[in-house]
Amino acid sequence: MAASMQIDFQTDPQNYKHWKLDFEGPVATLTMDVDEKGGLFEGYELKLNSYDLGVDIELADALQRLRFEHPEVKVVLLRSAKERMFCAGANIRMLAGAAHDHKVNFCKFTNETRNSIEDASEVSGQKYISVVNGTAAGGGYELALATDHIILTDDGSSAVSLPEVPLLAVLPGTGGLTRVTDKRKVRRDRADVFCTTEEGVRGKRAVDWRLVDETAPNSRLDEAVAERARAFAEQSDRVGEGPGVSLVPLDRTIGDDVVQYSLVSVEIDRAGGVATISINGPDAPPPADGDGLAELGAGSWTLKLARELDDAILHLRFNETEIGLLELKTAGDPAAVLAWDAFLAANSGHWLVREVVHLWKRVLKRVDLTSRTISAVIEPGSCFAGTLAELAFAADRSYMLIGTLDQDNRPEASMTLNGFNFGTYPMSNGISRLETRFLGEPESFETLKAHEGEALDAEQADELGLVTFAFDDIDWDDEIRIFREERASFSPDGLTAMEANLRFAGPETMETKIFGRLTAWQNWVFQRPNAVGEEGALRRYGSGQKPTYDRRRV
Repeated sequence: MAASMQIDFQTDPQNYKHWKLDFEGPVATLTMDVDEKGGLFEGYELKLNSYDLGVDIELADALQRLRFEHPEVKVVLLRSAKERMFCAGANIRMLAGAAHDHKVNFCKFTNETRNSIEDASEVSGQKYISVVNGTAAGGGYELALATDHIILTDDGSSAVSLPEVPLLAVLPGTGGLTRVTDKRKVRRDRADVFCTTEEGVRGKRAVDWRLVDETAPNSRLDEAVAERARAFAEQSDRVGEGPGVSLVPLDRTIGDDVVQYSLVSVEIDRAGGVATISINGPDAPPPADGDGLAELGAGSWTLKLARELDDAILHLRFNETEIGLLELKTAGDPAAVLAWDAFLAANSGHWLVREVVHLWKRVLKRVDLTSRTISAVIEPGSCFAGTLAELAFAADRSYMLIGTLDQDNRPEASMTLNGFNFGTYPMSNGISRLETRFLGEPESFETLKAHEGEALDAEQADELGLVTFAFDDIDWDDEIRIFREERASFSPDGLTAMEANLRFAGPETMETKIFGRLTAWQNWVFQRPNAVGEEGALRRYGSGQKPTYDRRRV
């Protein structure tokens, strides 16, 4: 598989190869019809509605457009255009030939995409129904598991399965094990049988074991789907009206060492292994109300910035794998950032405002889950306030300058908290970054609420525990340099494991299990000869030869 190809996460429905969107009032149908010859890389065919990253990039785009461009949609039907095949899951030839980092990043992205289905259901009033005709295997069943309701065709052959362990010597990579037990509450012994049965489970047993919600014969399938869609639409709290916001292509230029957007720039120091992500604050005040935001559309500061930052993070994940440190900087007026936050808070009932806030929540989670060291550099002229302060709290370390620098007339660095820092943007563990930061000091967390709205200088921010270090101009450059050099000297593997362990303190949720336990185990399994060796299951799948396993439990 070509490793040097740049992967682009921008697409639109007119360029989809694998999905089709149709609309009928409050119901949208998202149909999977994977083009066998349309793989992202050479060396495999996407048979049986199997997917690679390219298929999932389109799916992620469709989910985003359903939320922003179609406020009228309350129910989304997930269907297949293939006869007797819902989805065969991740393409095995792709997995067998992919580099290790691509496999792991692929699993992470597909998990984030499926989480966005559940997020749309929870906070956007868009309920998802999977209509499973034929086989839903592996990642195909995991896709269905992310939806609210699964209808399985009762035709004697349609089945759901998670056959990765018996067939491929790997794990279901997109949350299947966790969703079966934690979401669908399948009994442990039954889950054990299910996950070691190649042919899967069908019909009444699938319903009895809670692997699906209902079955319907072919003669009644469309009627059953319509009934369920009508019921979900009636329960939805989605109140969007009028046209949605068109998610126009991002203004982006990619150079050798620079990625330039309108509000975000990424400068890459390859020798040092550092990417500096610079974010510009607002250059215009917010509109008067939610309808005004809709008129600004994708050009509004808050929506445009969220989309650009998300694209930049994905670009670095997949296309710049040797860049180990992401350094976050901001520039602008903190009061302007806070004004936009105040606007979002005051208009929280508007459907578009709600979508923008929850997009920021997902983008910040994407930052949390990115396997790179993240630092925040809070300098004069920065605007780490409210929503943008969350980036500093997402960082593994934060450095803040005391006072100013010689011949620098920018305002002294400050940090300002508002209500958005106390629960609007929960992490995967279900609590805010500040609450996670002060797990052992609940009194410190409560103290912070008394400082909402204050422009805190470096010494105050340091005293309140909001930054890791505050340095004056004498030590500033040296401390930043030493940190960069130290980080570059450590093992990337050790750092990835350490950071992932440290970032998600506090409660465990289905998300933390998927991104912590599952990702860690899958990362390990993808290195094992039993899966990826010359005689391993991924290599020999479909060859007629049985894999040869090292039988030691390690």
